[in-house]
Amino acid sequence: MDTKWLEDFVSLAETRSFSRSAQLRHVTQPAFSRRIQSLEAWAGTDLVDRSSYPTRLTPAGQTLYAQALEMLQALQATRGMLRQHTAVAKDTIEFAVPHTLAFTFFPAWLSGLRASVGPVKSRLIALNVHDAVLRLTEGSCDLLLAYHHPSQPIQLDTDRYEMLPLGREVLVPYVKPNARGEPLHRLPGTAAAPVPFLAYAPGAYLGRVVDWVLRQPGGAVHLDRVYETDMSESLKAMAIEGHGVAFLPTSSVQQALGDGRLVSAAPPGEAWCGQLDIRLYRAAGNKGKLAAQKFWADVALAVRGGA
Repeated sequence: MDTKWLEDFVSLAETRSFSRSAQLRHVTQPAFSRRIQSLEAWAGTDLVDRSSYPTRLTPAGQTLYAQALEMLQALQATRGMLRQHTAVAKDTIEFAVPHTLAFTFFPAWLSGLRASVGPVKSRLIALNVHDAVLRLTEGSCDLLLAYHHPSQPIQLDTDRYEMLPLGREVLVPYVKPNARGEPLHRLPGTAAAPVPFLAYAPGAYLGRVVDWVLRQPGGAVHLDRVYETDMSESLKAMAIEGHGVAFLPTSSVQQALGDGRLVSAAPPGEAWCGQLDIRLYRAAGNKGKLAAQKFWADVALAVRGGA
């Protein structure tokens, strides 16, 4: 039996909704349903009464729910004890961070905190957004640093996870300039001359935000998708070399803008940008390592002081 099945089952018991639990567990509803069915196959009996709405548990499901809470709590406590045996566990804070934030935000943010928080021992785990969120929900990191955009909210249960707002980032289309300093390409392009587009890979969080931005002007956008990757740093390098237009975090391109290697590809007077919040998350009622608890309290104090 996979312990994720128990976590899925506990979520379903508490939300009484397959669709809501699938969102909270960051899986599709069909995949979530299959995992519940796998748990029922392991148990040898129905755990969910599918004839009712909202969803409710069978008597066997109610019994398993109580036992699952105890088992998951015991496993979490055991994990905590085991992690105390590692050098990382005692005074090093483990951050799960999406790749782009690992390059563009995390180093400067940590430096900016040094005066108020002091030196911080950290271990950064760079992942895509989905896997970074899973790290937090599975208890495999102390803190999660992530983007938030209204069109792509991270579905973390506010009863189980706390959040601190850290700042904002803006995605803007950039391109190499020509000899006169003008953009080599400019959005929205035309059917006869589509803009060579350097895109985020399908499923990438920033890619979904870019898709939202491209739908906003209302007019037709003509793009020729010539390159794609998960990594914004790779998109920036390709844009600097003149391969096309890329939507990039403004924090990552300041030097390239200053020395003229990149310019905006947006039409004059039009924004064509996506604003994202940068947020820090942890499990609510955190009882983890003291270093992470102190860091969270210090950051919370700094956030309130800057508000």
